[in-house]
Amino acid sequence: MSEPAISFGAFRLVPARRLLLEGDKPVRLGGRAFDILTALVERAGEVVTKEALMARVWPQTFVEEANLKIQVSALRRVLGDGQGAHRYIVTVPGRGYDFVAPVRLGAPSPPSRTREIVSAQGNNLPLAVIRVIGRDQVVRTVAARLSRQRLVTIAGPGGIGKTTVALAVAEHMIADFEHGVWLVDLAPLADPRFVPSAVATALGLELHAEDPLPGLVTALRGRRLLLLLDNCEHVIDAAAAVVAAVLGGAPDVSILATSREPLGVQGERVYRLEPLSTPEPSPGLTAAEAAAFPAVQLFVERVTEIVEDFALTDANAALIVEICRRLDGLPLAIEFAAPRVEVLGIEGLASGLDDSLRMLGTPRRATMPRHRTMQAVIEWSYGLLSEDEQQFLRALGIFAGGFTSEAAEAVTADAAAVDLDAIDRLADLVAKSLVVVDVSGIKPRFRLLGTTRSYALKKLQECGERDRLAQRHAAYFRSLFAPPVSAFGSRVSTEGLIRQSREIDNVRMALDWCFSSSGEATIGIELTASYAPVWIDLALMIECCQRCERALLGAEHAEASSWSKMWLRIALGSSLIRAMGSSERAYTVLTEAIAIADALGDLDAQARTLSVLAAVHVQRGEYGQAEVITQRLRQIAGRIGDPALAIVADRAIANSLINSGKIAEGRQCLERVLRSPAVPDDRRRSNWQHSEHRAMARALLARALWLQGFADQARAEAQAGVEELHEARRELSLCRVLYYGMCRIAPMTGDFGAADQAIGRLVEVATRLNLPFWKTAGRLLQGKLLVARREFAQGVSLLRDGFETWRLTGWQLSYPEFKGAYAEALAGLGQTGDALAAVDGAIASAGERGAGQWWYVPELRRIKANVLIQEGSDRYISAAEECFDQAATLAREQGALTWELRIGLSLCRLRETQGRGDEGRRELASLYDRFTESFGTADLIAAKQLLDALGYAGGD
Repeated sequence: MSEPAISFGAFRLVPARRLLLEGDKPVRLGGRAFDILTALVERAGEVVTKEALMARVWPQTFVEEANLKIQVSALRRVLGDGQGAHRYIVTVPGRGYDFVAPVRLGAPSPPSRTREIVSAQGNNLPLAVIRVIGRDQVVRTVAARLSRQRLVTIAGPGGIGKTTVALAVAEHMIADFEHGVWLVDLAPLADPRFVPSAVATALGLELHAEDPLPGLVTALRGRRLLLLLDNCEHVIDAAAAVVAAVLGGAPDVSILATSREPLGVQGERVYRLEPLSTPEPSPGLTAAEAAAFPAVQLFVERVTEIVEDFALTDANAALIVEICRRLDGLPLAIEFAAPRVEVLGIEGLASGLDDSLRMLGTPRRATMPRHRTMQAVIEWSYGLLSEDEQQFLRALGIFAGGFTSEAAEAVTADAAAVDLDAIDRLADLVAKSLVVVDVSGIKPRFRLLGTTRSYALKKLQECGERDRLAQRHAAYFRSLFAPPVSAFGSRVSTEGLIRQSREIDNVRMALDWCFSSSGEATIGIELTASYAPVWIDLALMIECCQRCERALLGAEHAEASSWSKMWLRIALGSSLIRAMGSSERAYTVLTEAIAIADALGDLDAQARTLSVLAAVHVQRGEYGQAEVITQRLRQIAGRIGDPALAIVADRAIANSLINSGKIAEGRQCLERVLRSPAVPDDRRRSNWQHSEHRAMARALLARALWLQGFADQARAEAQAGVEELHEARRELSLCRVLYYGMCRIAPMTGDFGAADQAIGRLVEVATRLNLPFWKTAGRLLQGKLLVARREFAQGVSLLRDGFETWRLTGWQLSYPEFKGAYAEALAGLGQTGDALAAVDGAIASAGERGAGQWWYVPELRRIKANVLIQEGSDRYISAAEECFDQAATLAREQGALTWELRIGLSLCRLRETQGRGDEGRRELASLYDRFTESFGTADLIAAKQLLDALGYAGGD
């Protein structure tokens, strides 16, 4: 189907598809800018009032008029309004805007065969708000080099246009990379340690380890994408380390970097960017001749954006050329200088700029000539501002990584005497190219370029205002993020996470100041506690740990609320368990947190702390303590009236029941959980996902069913648990579901192929996401599977490595189970003495009867009996028979028919060697006949074969 199109200049607008084409190339345009353009084009030749535009673009929403001004300014830049003879949008003072270019209503356009605009999911490049002038050949050259070599660095002095060119190259190459093109702006980073985290955050990756770089490389392996690392110079060593590691470990990733100096990494191809060309001075230079040079084109376009009747003429061409030459053809210097034509005129600009460059550009040994030019132009531009404007601009330097107009209003409220809204001030500075704006979101977001921000911070320091503004900056972000959502399991919504993650550089800067010698630690403590949920949702666990530990240290010497101390401990405990930090430290801080929550009577905080503390106990193998905590959690859920919390608590209780050997009760509890309806949106926490809850419940139910003798149903539930997660938010849930479900069920049923596949998937996800806890758990599962396959030596090696990791960190999930496999492997290698010691240790680690991991004790006693039989003496045989009796009694008490069958199999083999085959056959046959399914599993097949060999005539 085709859509009508409206053509003007080199552009074609297709409103029905919200598509703007320049020639055959799609132009990425913000939604509001697109709506403004459509409204103006549809009424071309008429004045469209500001009120009409604002009502159409922001329906039923009040916004300041400056927002419209900013959007129109951005739209003009995208269209190249004023470049050459092109004029599109004219401001009608006091009324609105008029689209003055001729438009043509074309016949319905055929379906576009051009490359479609890549969706936001395929890249994170900002919408183009400036046209790249005079760099077409540069863009093509860099793109060509990048297609042949994996690392290209665009180098050059500040203000020469490295970022602009790099973004243009990235846009040009979007279709060449299957997994996208991703911008990582390193300018806001003050600490080089955060370079790997910045890359991971831009890519939406989760890195949990203390050293995130190996995890980043692993996550990138197998992906074909382009990384654009912008502004590397101030963290160049860290950036170079990341680049070298990625190039070495992720062969399908290419990297485009910008820096004032090369990275010095092997394989780097450096493109040194030159200034925009300008004509040689000539008294007879015409406008047409001057217009052929990019520096002049840029100057004229920028002036025209503000002075709409401005034109390049034969009369002013020589002066414009001289201005561009005095500015060394630096694009940013031209951007700063051009808007001053509105006030000074061409002659005044040329005269004032010439004087300023002479005075302020005094050479210094360590300063590059073009760097001196850039600094001089910034100084000159600053000097032309009014005192109020100067105060406002330098106050903006306190922001790192961008800011909103609301943030600027709050932080700079007393930075100027004139009563103007921040959005109006920002609009003026945007017009003067001193502030950069991003109009792609609901509200515009602003930032200072690195050179401008460095200058503003220097001025803040000189004026003695830096600490005052830093205090206001930190206090603003403390109030912005406080209080955290204190609900159980709270996680920021997707939209909120995107919004809050944009402020991470501001938060980092604020915290660095708060804990400095001149800072205010109390603000830093409260800000850390408030922002911790965002670090956790961004999977920046190590940073969260470090920041929380620093704040807790500060809380020992500064006044801090109990609320802050409590939430710092909750966040620290949550981060430690995910990063596989010290389990003892996690237990300690969470125990302290629950004491504070109890004293405050904060039920939500109690629930949150108990949920994490229960997970700590489970992953330490302390199931008895976990059960006590989950019972209390269930009581709190009832008091709060939170159905989502109640369901999660019930699921945890069921897990404790199964682990303690109360299999039927645990199964019934899980079946009730699975019958529970989805919790309505208005009655559940922001992070509570029905699919994740059902997936875990099914994985746990699979184990109960298998123990009761329903292996076919168990396998179906385990598989269904994995399938529940097709829309789950995080792959961390997949690790849990695989571990508790298919990774345990498949080996126990003898389906080694499915087991290998499930465990391999767990290890792959855990490795890719750099989840050290689940990587270790996966390796232990692999070791146990090797033992089941009778590959004892390899199994012992993997299991020993896993035990050492557990020993160092204090985590011991499923320790008795893995220790039992270790004992089997040692026995298989003929080391029966060590095997007996291992299995006795496993039984001891299972805890007390009715708690702990008692569900596995029947199997451990069976393993011990087999090891004793292997010793061969009558004394050991007698002890083995006693172990079998104990195991069978416990299995019957638990209702674990599967354990009973395994014990019966081992005992039947023993009876056959003792000449008591009929006795063993009868016992095994009675067990076999109790099964109603699962006859294709390894244990039932073995039982059938043994019974047949002994002449059993019964049926299945």
